[in-house]
Formats: sequence, structure tokens, C-alpha cells
Amino acid sequence: MTARILIIEDEVTIAQLERDYFELNGYTVDLCHTGDEGLRLALSGEYNLVIVDLQLPGANGFELCHQIRQRKEVPILIVSAKNEEIDKIRAFNLGADDYVTKPFSPSELVARAKEHLTRYERLLGKRPPAQKNEIHIRGLVIDQAARRVFVRSREVAITTREFDLLEFLANHPNRVFSKQELFERIWGLDSNGDIATVTVHVRKLREKIEADPSNPQYIETVWGAGYRFSV
Repeated sequence: MTARILIIEDEVTIAQLERDYFELNGYTVDLCHTGDEGLRLALSGEYNLVIVDLQLPGANGFELCHQIRQRKEVPILIVSAKNEEIDKIRAFNLGADDYVTKPFSPSELVARAKEHLTRYERLLGKRPPAQKNEIHIRGLVIDQAARRVFVRSREVAITTREFDLLEFLANHPNRVFSKQELFERIWGLDSNGDIATVTVHVRKLREKIEADPSNPQYIETVWGAGYRFSV
């Protein structure tokens, strides 16, 4: 099946150039020139890859990247004239898979897109449908049988206890657990143990799976009560 690509770019000439190169390589391409329309299309359509400019009328590229990543498992490539390191870091933290600075080589853009499409197909599309052994939530995949964790199709390395904690919380979504409860269930120790280790492990997990650890979307803090896994 031909891959379908959405290009969200307000500079019409650049958007058309990108479209022409992708179509020459056999892809189906839709163009959009505003952030608001681009977000609507990205969330409502079935695209295999989305290319986003950062400086757009309406919702900007950072907002689009964040919103798309929260609801779609799809490669997101940023193409922008903004070349400051802070912009790249922010884009990656919000869920971008790649960042290409203008001016760029259209051939290189197509090559990068192919690489990400292949990787997503391999990690998501080709994965055996053992749904009972996997938890899929907004770009996070927990393979319970293999004890592996993927964030936006990239495997992250976590320790045994981190996996146990993440798996337990994900299997009990939207339920609040106190630090003491989590300590007893995961570490199997009595109430005299050091429950501070729960806080440490939650912090480390957030650093590995959250786009913005200071504003977690998966493991939320319920002040005065404990933690819950939000779905």
C-alpha cells in the first residue's frame, strides 16, 4: 500500500517542492498551509508520516507536534528555518522524530522520511498482534512478554524494577496508589522499608518515557495521595 504523507507548510513553493519529490518516489501527498487545518487533518486522517513547519499561521509547529504525538503513532519530521539548538531540543521533547533545517536537500528529506517509515513499519506494523501481552497508550508500548518498552517506536532501556513499576501502574489505569502501596507491591517489603525509592523510580521513568518529565502525561502525581497512570 502506498504511504500517505501530510505536509503542513505555509510557504507554498516549498510545500509544492516537497510534494513533487515525494510523489516522484511513489508517495501520496496532501498539502496544508495553516496550523489549525494541519492539526485537523493530522488527527482525522490516516497518514503514515507528517512533515511540519514550526512557523505557521494559527497553531504553531510545536503545538502541532505535541497534539499529534499525544494521539497518533506516526513519524513526525520538522522542517524549519529555525536552527537554534533550543528549538531542536524542544521539538524532540514534544515528540518529533527528526529535524531538518532550511534550506534543505529535497532528496535528503525523502531519504530521511523513508528511513522513519521503514522503522515505524518494522516496530509497529510488523509486530505480532499479541495484544494481551502488550499495552498501547498514546505512543507508549509496553511489551509485557519480552519486558521491553517503546516510546514513539524507539526502545528505551529501563531497569527491572522500573519495568515492574511501569507495568503495574499501566495495568491499573486511572487508579491512585500511595507510595507505600507501590513499595509493598513492587518491592515486596514491609512498611518499614524506604519508600523514597518509589519517588526515585518514578522520576527515572518519567525521564525515559515522558516528552516533558515536568509535565507528565503518563505517570501523574496526585498530591497528598500518590501516583496514577493516566489513560
